[in-house]
Formats: sequence, C-alpha cells, structure tokens
Amino acid sequence: MDFLFEVVQALVALAALGFIVVLIIAHVTAGMVNLTRHEKEKYFLTATGEKELFPSLQDPHSRELSVVIPAYNEELRMPVMLDEATEYLESRQKQHPSFTYEIIVVDDGSKDKTTEVALRYSRKYGADKVRVLTLVKNRGKGGAVRMGTLSSRGKVILMADADGATKFCDVEKVEAGLNNLNPKPENMAISCGSRAHLEQDSVAQRSMFRTFLMYGFHFLVWFLCVRGIKDTQCGFKLFTREAALKTFSSLHVERWAFDVELLYIAQCFKIPIAEVAVNWTEIEGSKLVPFWSWLQMGRDLIFIRLRYFTRAWKLQSPHKTD
Repeated sequence: MDFLFEVVQALVALAALGFIVVLIIAHVTAGMVNLTRHEKEKYFLTATGEKELFPSLQDPHSRELSVVIPAYNEELRMPVMLDEATEYLESRQKQHPSFTYEIIVVDDGSKDKTTEVALRYSRKYGADKVRVLTLVKNRGKGGAVRMGTLSSRGKVILMADADGATKFCDVEKVEAGLNNLNPKPENMAISCGSRAHLEQDSVAQRSMFRTFLMYGFHFLVWFLCVRGIKDTQCGFKLFTREAALKTFSSLHVERWAFDVELLYIAQCFKIPIAEVAVNWTEIEGSKLVPFWSWLQMGRDLIFIRLRYFTRAWKLQSPHKTD
C-alpha cells in the first residue's frame, strides 16, 4: 500500500510539474495582437487600376452589409461562391434600392491566381462593391478575416467562406438571428451560422477516429473556452460593426482556432450571441488536414485559456464606432 501511495504521489507531482511547464511555455510564447499592415495592404485597386486607401473599422459605416471572404489558393472554388453572392446581393438591391453592400475578398498570400480571379469581379461590379485585399504573406484564416473586417464599411459584417459551403441566401437567417437578440448593449451582437443540426448525418459518414476527434474538440471548446454554442467553427458569422470592432481588436489567434477565441472574447465582454441553423454542403478541396489540423486546434484551445489565465493576453477596449 505504501508503494502504491508513493506511486500516486509521484504521478500527481509529475502532473503538477507538467502543468507548470505548459503554463510557462504558453505564457512566454504568447504573441501580441498584430494589427500592423504592410504598405501594400493599405490599398485596393479601383476599376481604372488606381490605388485607393482602405477605410477603417473605426470610421462610421457607409454600407448596410460588408461581406468578408478569406481566400487562400481559391481560384477554382471561389468563382461559384462569388457568382452566388453577387447574384443574391444585386437582386436584393434591385428589390430594395436603399440596400447597399460591399464584398471584400482577402487573398491570404495565395500562390495561385486568387487575386486575379477576385479582381475580375471588381472590374465587373466596380470597386465600390467588390474590393480585393491581397496580403503580402500568409497570416492564416483568422488573420485574413480580421484584416478584411478592419477594412470594411458595413453596418453589419458577414464572414463567409470562399468555398460556398453555406448557401449565401442564408444571410437572411443570420440577420434574423441578429435582429432577434435583445437587448444589444452598445449595439453589440453576433449571429453564428450553425451546422449542429447536421451532426448526426455527418457522424454516420465519418470514420470512428474522425468522430472521436470531433467530439474531443467539442469537449475542449466547452471545457476551456466557449459554452452555449454548439458549432463554433462554421465560417458564416454576422457581426454588428460595434461587436466586430470590440472582438477583432483583441484577437490573437490567426489560424483555425480563431473562431473559438473570437467567441470567447465576445462572452467575456457579455456580447449577446445567437446560433442559427444554416444549409451546409461539404465542398471538395478543404485546406484542413484531419489529424494535424485538429491537433493544432486542440493545442490552440489549451493555449488560449492558459494565456488569458496568466494575463499574457488581455482584452482590449477600442473606441466605439459610430
């Protein structure tokens, strides 16, 4: 019995030491919020090929809706999504002439012709409606979404994936979810598209190993960061301008787990969040590598929690946008 007790003591001490080591690593490797831009990232091209300065999220809104589309090597998949989005938005504008919009395609350091493809839409619809922000180097999806959001003019800002996995007309569903949130402190609110209602069907099509990874990730999200949201990773989220400024100004994670930190920040600031079921279809060509991407996201979740716990990361409080 004494030997068993000593073994248990040793294991507890080892676990405590391991936790302290991870805590120290998380703290000393914590990067700060990176809002700096390369000089080339401050401008977009007009229809005549002239450079024009992007606006700031700190400015008052001048459009009803901004659509931010992060894109990395998406020359093949993006045209389908952009065709669907522009067709919907143009039709909506014809029905309601007071409705105004913009699309910001953020090329996240692509190696293909993503920028050239996006610029074709800018020339077709005009740079007032479709703008292209080309990042000098790859930041990750979270970094691309943030750079596009900080350059937007919309009263509300939609984050949408370039693969078109979510039907674009479902923007009406997340808009309804946003409008139904009451009260909105300082006009801050977020509406998240959700695939949670499709989970049982997806489990039936996945291997047992991938299902285990999925449930493990969901548990870590719930245990460490965000509670009350079943699907944090759907790339279809709508923010009021004020909520976008508040959350993206504090965002540190720039890769796959950025959605979780974004919602963690929102819940820390007590920003109301709606979760709305949307139509979603698996599109071939995903950049996620099942095992390694889930492993990276799991590590990021642990580090998110630890870095806020040790105060290596702190929540920012930007000025309110009019």
